[in-house]
Amino acid sequence: MGNWDAAFFGDMPEPQNEITTMLVETATWWAGFLSPADREFMESFRPRLELDLDGRAALCFHCSPRSYDDWIIATTPADDELRAILDGVEEKLLIGGHTHVQMVRRLGETMIVNPGSVGLPFHEWSPRPVRISPWAEYAILSAQDGRLSVDLRRVGYDVEAFLKLSLESGMPHADWWVSCWERD
Repeated sequence: MGNWDAAFFGDMPEPQNEITTMLVETATWWAGFLSPADREFMESFRPRLELDLDGRAALCFHCSPRSYDDWIIATTPADDELRAILDGVEEKLLIGGHTHVQMVRRLGETMIVNPGSVGLPFHEWSPRPVRISPWAEYAILSAQDGRLSVDLRRVGYDVEAFLKLSLESGMPHADWWVSCWERD
């Protein structure tokens, strides 16, 4: 369960500025397209998912084990903030997202992996202005014989067609949305 999944079920954030106002208005519009079957499926999402990768315990979550609103980025201070976010977590492989930026980071014996975003990969972590990269991102994690492999990947797609569709869709703030994308 991610922050926007939760927003669709009534936990919509309070707009704090012009950008969050546009995001909330757009998300409200998107939520209007969810069918009862879509909502039922999304209600099955859990905040945390535990996996076994060849005997290695992995914990998956949206942003952190404690919240779908925390930020774990490459520069999150390890000694203060990151240790507090991960307090009580025993798994040594943590997989989360939320920041829309690919990352592999270590904290002692713990590896933190962010696969990025398939639909909205940020060019870099900077909340303002948002710049969206023209590709889809994901990660392949594999474990075998006690070894862990993390392969961060990107794949292109027809971004121009997607942006054209966005402009034609009636989506609120579509011009702003399109202006956020990096383009060739």
